[in-house]
Amino acid sequence: MTPPKLPVSVLVVIYTPASEVLLIRRADHAEFWQSVTGSVDSQDASLRDTAAREVQEETGLSVQPADLQDWGIANVYEIYPAWRHRYAPGVTHNTEHVFGLCVPSALPVRLSPLEHTAWQWLEWRAAADLCFSASNAEAILHLPQFLSTRA
Repeated sequence: MTPPKLPVSVLVVIYTPASEVLLIRRADHAEFWQSVTGSVDSQDASLRDTAAREVQEETGLSVQPADLQDWGIANVYEIYPAWRHRYAPGVTHNTEHVFGLCVPSALPVRLSPLEHTAWQWLEWRAAADLCFSASNAEAILHLPQFLSTRA
């Protein structure tokens, strides 16, 4: 039996210096486009390590935890009822920690077909508009402030 997911996750906005953002389409909901996301594996798991692991698992991009920028954003949201069975009984909310990953250009990615079926690079505002998750869209809308700190 698979242990229940922990209600702590990461969201990684992968972007280029030209303000393009990578979105991937969920396999279980074809209309859901999103950034890289994933839950911690254990109570003591590092958020930065979790983010690096999820980037590799979901895109095939190999990154080091130090490559990720902690954007200092944590969103608490209600877990969709359809997905609550993955968590312990009574767990209804998740805390999502936002990271950024700047890559040199719009790189091709290798998806895990059980999780995602398509990918695309979009201008940041268009990417925010396409996201199904409000917290994901909001994170992308913060991109300009993080681009300005990379100079």
